[in-house]
Formats: sequence, C-alpha cells, structure tokens
Amino acid sequence: MNDDPRIHLGTERPTSSLPFGDQGRHPRLALWGLIIASVAVTLYLIGVMSAAILAPFDIDRNVSSWLVWSSGAPMLLGLALIVIDVRFIANKRRRGHEVHDDPLPPEVTVVLTAYNDELSIGQAVDDFAAHPLAKRVVVIDNNSSDRTAEVAREHGAIVHTEMAPGYGQCVNRALREGSAYNDTQVVALCEGDMTFRARDLAKLSPYVAHSHVVNGTRIVEQLRAQGTQLTSFMFYGNFIGAKLLEFKHLGRGTISDVGTTFKLCRSDYLRDHMDNFDPQVNLEFNAHFLDLVLHSGATLVEVPITFYPRVGDSKGGNVSNRRASKVGLRMLFGILLGWKTVAEKKKS
Repeated sequence: MNDDPRIHLGTERPTSSLPFGDQGRHPRLALWGLIIASVAVTLYLIGVMSAAILAPFDIDRNVSSWLVWSSGAPMLLGLALIVIDVRFIANKRRRGHEVHDDPLPPEVTVVLTAYNDELSIGQAVDDFAAHPLAKRVVVIDNNSSDRTAEVAREHGAIVHTEMAPGYGQCVNRALREGSAYNDTQVVALCEGDMTFRARDLAKLSPYVAHSHVVNGTRIVEQLRAQGTQLTSFMFYGNFIGAKLLEFKHLGRGTISDVGTTFKLCRSDYLRDHMDNFDPQVNLEFNAHFLDLVLHSGATLVEVPITFYPRVGDSKGGNVSNRRASKVGLRMLFGILLGWKTVAEKKKS
C-alpha cells in the first residue's frame, strides 16, 4: 500500500496509444451567438420594463421604444451564429466520431483532496483502499488545522501536505502526485469528505479505454441521496454553467456537471499537460480543468455517479447559495473571458 514507484525527471515515461480528438480551431460561433442573443434579450426586457414603469406618468418613452426595437438586430445576429455553428456540427455528427479503444491496466492511483476533514478522511481512505481497482490511496492535505493528515496516515494513506491554500492548489497537487506513479496509468481524483464512494470506480473505469478524462456527473436525480449540500439553485446553476462550456466547445463533448471533483484521468495526459492548468484558479478549478481538457483536443466522457451527504462541514462553494453564486459568476468569467481574469482576482 505504501510503495512509491514514482517517475523521476529524466526517466522514460509510459505513454498511451490513444490519440487526441479534433484539435482543429473551432470558431465558437454558437458561444458568441448565445452571448449576443442574451444581450439582445436583456435590452428587450429593460425596454419593456421601463415602458411599463413609465406608463402611468406623462414621460417621453422614446428610450424604451428604442431599446425594444434595437434588440432585434443583435437577436437575429446571435441566432444566426448559433444556427450556422449547429449546422456545421450537425454535418460532423452525421459523419460520427472515431471511437478509440485503448484499454489500460485496471489498477488506479486514488488521490483524495482534504481540508479539515478529520471526521471523514479515515472512512474515505478505507473505502477506496478496499476497492479492488485501487493500487494505493494518496491524500493531499491542504494544511489542515485538525488531525486530517494524522488520521489519513493511520488508515494507511500516503499523505502529502500542500501548504498553499485553496482548492485549486490542492487539486493541482493531487493530479501531479497521482500521475507520478509508473505502476498505474490512471489517476482517480476524489474528495475525502465521503460525498463520493469507491464503488463508482467500477462505473468510470471502463470509459478510460475511450477517453483521456472521465468526468463523474451528479446530474441524475435518482443518484442524489437525501440531505446533500447541493441545493436546487446550485444544481441548476451548475447545469447551466456546464451547458455554457459545452456551447464553447460545441461538438467536442457532452457536459452536465462542471463542479464535481470525482474523475478518472490518464496519467500520461496529465504529465504532458499539467503546466497548462493554473492552481491560482480556486473553487472554479474543475470548470477550468474541463475547459482546458477540451481546448487541448483531448477526449472527455461523462458518466453518472452517486452523490451523498458529506461528513463534516462544507468548506467549498456549497456552503450557501450566496457563495455558490459568486463561484458560478467566476466560472462564467473564466469560460467567457479566460481563466487569467479569475486567477488574477484571487491573487488581489
């Protein structure tokens, strides 16, 4: 359980024969069409609302009329861009995708992120360590103030402490540590709060043969247990953010969950691309990760997973709807304007 056959600089690294997907430049017409159409709808609603407010008063409503009429042109432009892009993608979909099949050895290195998870980390380590696909369990302790690291070691995990605070820093370190082992070719990334269970490794692992990253999705209602921290507001906000990201990479992947940590990644892909991911992107890191995976031309597949109530208190974006709204807005900024804007805001 505590063997450490990690890859060192200068040694030969195992590679996968799974090729990248379509790496050609996509014009992203649908994304910009959606943005332009959204601006048009906003102008229209402002015009209608202002006209309704001014109706009882003897006030010139030319501005309101102008807003309503001027929304027409950007609406048509936005819809046209969406139709063009969808038509282009429809032609590609009729041709179908080249499905690759590159099976890997079944064992995985499991990496759990943890911050003040003393109450749950022991159970999480035991759960994953007992799974037949788990070669080892590594815990990345984000400099917890409780006994998270000690409990993880007591339960047989390999523990690394990431001193830089933040979810992005912790996940980035987890992916680097997990992909450094040369006796497993797959990294299973999860959290140590018991919101996810090891049994779902059996759901995710078959799809690694066809993709570089397998993303777990919590979107299936029947697989969400009672009492989770995911409110209806968070659920639908997460789904909307996922569909916006899908629009950005139209035709390259079906995305329904940008907030889940649980995913399987090919180690060789991570080793070749980890420098592209910015650990300064904090609670939005999962959306940032998926965005750059698709941008690189890699293949992404989603698989439904089961979501349970966490053990202990939530410290992430699910603390409240208000905090989730702030995280969601930063995700939108990152998807639309680039992730440097989000990272710079976290530094300031």
